[in-house]
Amino acid sequence: MPILNSNTYSPAPLLRFGHLSTILPNILRKVKTPPYERFRLETDDGDFLDLDFSKVGSDTLVILTHGLEGSSDREYMSAMVNEVNANGWDALAINLRGCGGTPNNLYSSYHSGKSDDLKRVVNYVVNNYSYHSIMLIGYSLGGNITLKYVGEEGVEIHPTIKAAAAVSVPIMLHDSANELAKRANWIYMNRFVRKLSPKLKEKIKRFPQDDLSPKVIKKMKTFYDFDSLYTAPAHGFNSAEDYWERSSSRPFIKDIHIPTLLINAKDDPFLAANCYPYEEAESNPNFYLLAPEHGGHVGFMSRIWEKESYWHEKEMMNFFRSKI
Repeated sequence: MPILNSNTYSPAPLLRFGHLSTILPNILRKVKTPPYERFRLETDDGDFLDLDFSKVGSDTLVILTHGLEGSSDREYMSAMVNEVNANGWDALAINLRGCGGTPNNLYSSYHSGKSDDLKRVVNYVVNNYSYHSIMLIGYSLGGNITLKYVGEEGVEIHPTIKAAAAVSVPIMLHDSANELAKRANWIYMNRFVRKLSPKLKEKIKRFPQDDLSPKVIKKMKTFYDFDSLYTAPAHGFNSAEDYWERSSSRPFIKDIHIPTLLINAKDDPFLAANCYPYEEAESNPNFYLLAPEHGGHVGFMSRIWEKESYWHEKEMMNFFRSKI
C-alpha cells in the first residue's frame, strides 16, 4: 500500500496556508540558472521542441517537464535541475511548444494531455544517447503529461525509463478547472489568463480564425473559456469537456508499471478532491502517493528565505535513488 508518510514535511507556521505556500516561493526564491546547452528537436508535424541539457558527464538522465506557461528557466525547474546535477546526474529540461522563447510553427501548441511530445523526447534520447537510466519529472500540467505518458506506455515502456515523479498535478482536469474558477482562486486564474491571452492573440495574427478575434479573447475569464476557444478546436477535441476527459491522467495511473511518485499537497488551491488518488496508490504497487497537509501548488517551502533544496526536491531524489 504505497501511500507514503508525509510527516517529514513540517513547514514554518506562516507556510501552513495553501495560498502563501503557493505565492511566496514564486516571489522569494532565487535560483542560479543551470549551464544549459540548447538543442532544437524538430517534430514530424513541422514544429519543434527546445530542449535544454545540463550535463555533468553521467550515465543517468532526468527529463523534466514544466507547468502551464512555464519554461526551463522557471525557478522550480532550475532548482530541480541544479539538484539533479548536484547529485551527479545529467538533466534535460523540456520547453513545451511555444514556451522556449520562440513561437512555435503551428496554430496548435501544447496542452495537458499532449504526452506524444514527451514520448518524442524520450525516443530521441534513447536513440541518440547511451544513458543507462532515465527518470522523468513533471510539474502541474507537465506532471499530468508525465503520468499520462507512463500509464499509456504501461508494460511497453522503454526499459531505460526506471522511475517517474510528478508534483502538484491536476490529475482530473475538469475538477481542477472548476476549482480555479472559484472566487477564492481568482488571483491564479487572472494570472493565467493574462499570460495566455497575448499568446493567443499572436496565434490568430499568424493563423486567422473565423470565430476568434482580440475582442473575443478579451472576454476570456476561465479555463473553460480558453479551452473552448482554443485548446479543444486547435487540438482535435470536440469541446473543453471532451479535452478534459480525454487528457486527465488519473484514468491512466492504474496502468503504470514503473515506480512513480505523485506529490500533491492537501492545501493546493489548484486541486479538487478527485486529485488525490488514494485508491490507485492502494491497488497499484508501482504508484506512490505523498499527500502532505501543507505545501500549496509547487510550493513546499519549509522556511521563509530558504536557500537550500526544498522538501519535495529532496523527496524526489530520495525516491529515485531508492528505485534504481
